[in-house]
Amino acid sequence: MKLTRLVGQCDDGECPTIYATDRGTLAVQGNRLSGHGLDIPAHETMVEIPIELIRKVIHDNLVQDAG
Repeated sequence: MKLTRLVGQCDDGECPTIYATDRGTLAVQGNRLSGHGLDIPAHETMVEIPIELIRKVIHDNLVQDAG
């Protein structure tokens, strides 16, 4: 799978980041959540990212698409 960095909060690769995949999906890097009380499948996980990161990826990519 090829990942293309769309937006992140730092450049060293260890911060919340959103990537586009070559499969037409998004991949999200963030802090793994525990103690959430949800019963999720073993092959999935939950991560936490700042809301501002979502706003930025939407804004930045809409501006690029319109340009």
